[in-house]
Amino acid sequence: MTGRSIVAMRFGLVGTGYWAESTHAPALATTPGARLASVWGRNADAAAALAARHGATAYDDFDAFLASVDAVAFSVPPDVQAPLAIRAAEAGRHLLLEKPVALSVADADAVVTAVEKAGVASVVFFTWRFNREIRAWLADEQARGGWSGSGWSGGVAVWLGTALADDSPFNTPWRQQKGALWDLGPHLAGMLWACLGPVTSVSAVPGQGDVRHLVLQHEGGASSTMTTALDAPEPAEGFNLFVWGAAGRSIMPSTPDDPEQCLRVAVAELIASANSGQAEHPCDVRFGRDIVAVLAEAEAQLARRG
Repeated sequence: MTGRSIVAMRFGLVGTGYWAESTHAPALATTPGARLASVWGRNADAAAALAARHGATAYDDFDAFLASVDAVAFSVPPDVQAPLAIRAAEAGRHLLLEKPVALSVADADAVVTAVEKAGVASVVFFTWRFNREIRAWLADEQARGGWSGSGWSGGVAVWLGTALADDSPFNTPWRQQKGALWDLGPHLAGMLWACLGPVTSVSAVPGQGDVRHLVLQHEGGASSTMTTALDAPEPAEGFNLFVWGAAGRSIMPSTPDDPEQCLRVAVAELIASANSGQAEHPCDVRFGRDIVAVLAEAEAQLARRG
């Protein structure tokens, strides 16, 4: 990566589904310093329609799509994302990835290798990590002993979702197959990691239906628990996360849901990273790979339990 400043970074969007339409496309089109230039999707008609709504160009050929942009934003299932991200990195394109970055450690490692070999910038869109109010809370938690585990003894994170409901736009094949562990798990594991330090081990047990319970051990001795589900009854829907220790209990803010604004922050920080020549970011592809490793180990334990 040269660090050559790009006045308006040309972004290509991979994906045409609900999340691409509702969050990625409008955020890319309205972030200062970014321009939504191109769209590619497995559904060519949908790509053409989405591109037309934002004054972008739709491409059928992925290589031609890559040649038209400086960076690529992904809004596709993780098993589709990983091989395309490798091709984009090999073409020298900066990457704005969705979490999880892949569905296996091997695939996540391959993306990391491609990014590091090409020297491109990468940011993984862990939504909460780009929310300004949550960032302020997290900075305060870390100042009081986060990362080292000395200030906080543990944490609790629960997200009971209803994405598998028939009328949910998130009721997609990959979520039906992989469940909340892989869909909601990155949010919770990523935030607990940020609060309490890197995860050194995980233990997983199943609950009823899609419910999964994980116990995480962190560097420095802290521990945490996380519970996920995508098939929760609607009255139980919601999430909460808190850390606890000698200072008491600190609850993560429950802010209004504005993923588009969070994505604008992620886009701006990817642009800044690319222009500065500094490829590392707290939520870069390496961190994305680390979270995949936690989830993959949990999934393996659950499979052994039958």
